[in-house]
Amino acid sequence: QVQLVESGGGSVQTGGSLKLSCAVSRYIYWYMGWFRQAPGKEREGVAAISRGGSTAYADSVKGRFTISQDNGKNTAFLQMNSLKPEDTAMYYCAAGGASLLRLDQRGADYWGQGTQVTVSS
Repeated sequence: QVQLVESGGGSVQTGGSLKLSCAVSRYIYWYMGWFRQAPGKEREGVAAISRGGSTAYADSVKGRFTISQDNGKNTAFLQMNSLKPEDTAMYYCAAGGASLLRLDQRGADYWGQGTQVTVSS
């Protein structure tokens, strides 16, 4: 059974920073992504990364968020800077296929349980 475990969520004020982590129980994937879902809204892609280091970002987070990975530890990270209230959501990490690099959640084979990010004004 593959498990993805997120950590690092929390509450910050506008302009603050948070770093999310996603640890995968074993090496089975080539792509990882971060998605988020705000109350009453559909889940949307935030960022994704391939094993080779290619990255993709949603327009709404470009220049503020950075996705990275530690291949030796099967862990992906999402550094979030200059946070805005509209970034408030449950953040999920996903592992799967190439579609993740298009921020398409249909490419996910595995999901984490989610970590809450709340940004207050």
